Amino acid sequence: MPKTSPPLSSLLPPLICGTATFNDQYNPDPYALPTTGIVHRALSLGVRAFDTSPYYGPAEELLGKALDTPFVRDNFPRHDYFLLTKVGRIASAEFDYSITSVQRSVQRSLNHLHTKYLDVAYCHDVEFVTPDEVLTAVIELRRIRDETGKIKYVGISGYPVVTLCELAEMILEKTGEPLDIVMSYANFTLQNTRLASVALPRLKAAKVDVVPNASVLGMGLLRRTGVPVGAQGDFHPSPNELRAVIQKASDWCDRQENRIEKVAIRFALETWIREGEEVGSKGDPASGIPWSHEKVGHKAAKLGISVMGVSNIDELNETMRVWRSILDGLEGGEQTALESGRGRKDRAWSLARQKQVQQLSLGIRKILGEYLDFAWASPPPGFSKAGVAPTVPAPLPTPDATPTASPSQHAFKLPTGESMNISCSELI
Repeated sequence: MPKTSPPLSSLLPPLICGTATFNDQYNPDPYALPTTGIVHRALSLGVRAFDTSPYYGPAEELLGKALDTPFVRDNFPRHDYFLLTKVGRIASAEFDYSITSVQRSVQRSLNHLHTKYLDVAYCHDVEFVTPDEVLTAVIELRRIRDETGKIKYVGISGYPVVTLCELAEMILEKTGEPLDIVMSYANFTLQNTRLASVALPRLKAAKVDVVPNASVLGMGLLRRTGVPVGAQGDFHPSPNELRAVIQKASDWCDRQENRIEKVAIRFALETWIREGEEVGSKGDPASGIPWSHEKVGHKAAKLGISVMGVSNIDELNETMRVWRSILDGLEGGEQTALESGRGRKDRAWSLARQKQVQQLSLGIRKILGEYLDFAWASPPPGFSKAGVAPTVPAPLPTPDATPTASPSQHAFKLPTGESMNISCSELI
């Protein structure tokens, strides 16, 4: 089979809004989050891609409700934004990659998201099932793509980068068609850069088109306050020893008058935008140039793709400040800064902050010692997969339209900025 045309790398935006935070793993009550406000604000700021999954509790439905509103329908036609979702993972220990389940999952996602097609369908957390199960699901997703048009691009997602590489190689060998997209999470962070050092050469050899980097804080590990604890309790798979050394690095950052999460976010976004260039994209970078559909205009042909999740509008505003500051610091970024109204001073600030983050990152990575590039086991030791009979998690209470406030208990508070003009103050 030929590669999908046009290639996803020519279309996909390099910044994707993730919705794993619209879930009770990360927050006590996702229905209390301002999810509609987050999605509307993201679109208004130029974000043109959203990543979700049926496994993320009510995330698909909350995203779909936000998109199925007059504000979105009147201002953002469906072809202007990308929807990426997943199949195969049902619950913590339940997976079903069968043809029937894949078909049901795709149709359920279409219904939840109020759309006629999915831009990307991933096989979710592929390390938990057999290679044959993954192959079966990928072939079925491609059949749906070719025969119905309900899917545009097909890929896989998971944690262990070696497994992702092996499956990408196997699928190319067995089908003659490379995967359009392979997403890893928590593998290009301040603590762990194995996505670049281990996976990138093999994924490029397997002709994978794009490789997004998700969870730049390592599922919340790289935070001063520690891992997030939602309604499901402490779900994070990191060992206590790793958490202890992260806390030590965080304390060191405090003494440097910085926060580890600020350094970690900027390090991952800024470094992957370059390191992931060859498996990046040319889509709209959301640089802040008013009312334009942008393509990457820097000398670099592509930008490495990152997925960022937020739990409130303040976090979204801050993420966009950081992202645009990073774009200002790229080669050719002065023109971007000028056209967006930010100016030369913002570019100079970005370059200075880039150097500062590089220095701080060296200090943090030295403290990490033997836990630098450490990856926890996935599946965890002793994991036992439940039967494949599909079950849908019980809905949480109050599934009504979400409020405009953002009462997140576990996210650090940032200055509110509701103006459409985002300044360069207090950037990460």
